[in-house]
Amino acid sequence: MNEDILISLPSLIHRIGREEVKQAKDIALQYHCELKRVRRSRNWAVSGEAIKIQSYSAGLKTENGGGFRYLIQKIETALLDHTDKLEPLETKLARMITFNPNITLAELIHITDCTTAEARTARFHADSW
Repeated sequence: MNEDILISLPSLIHRIGREEVKQAKDIALQYHCELKRVRRSRNWAVSGEAIKIQSYSAGLKTENGGGFRYLIQKIETALLDHTDKLEPLETKLARMITFNPNITLAELIHITDCTTAEARTARFHADSW
């Protein structure tokens, strides 16, 4: 869940402009993300944790939504592939147990890659509600 993701942004400068890219790069640093060129090509990429990139996208909307429309659209489309990383583990475990009360600890561990202690804690909290 805490692993970085990489979102490709082809021809970014051609689509939004050099000044907007500089501004977007500065905003990315505020959200602990990195917007940079891919080697020496005209393509760019944004990298960081999925939750931080989602916050970065929201920050771009409030900053200058019209100028960053292409960038915001590409980020939001790419984040659809990483929805599992946008939800905290505790919330995900609670949702899975609520949806399927008969799920075993082994299934929880296998699906979410959590530890046995985290699965047991989630099961305990779900049973106490």
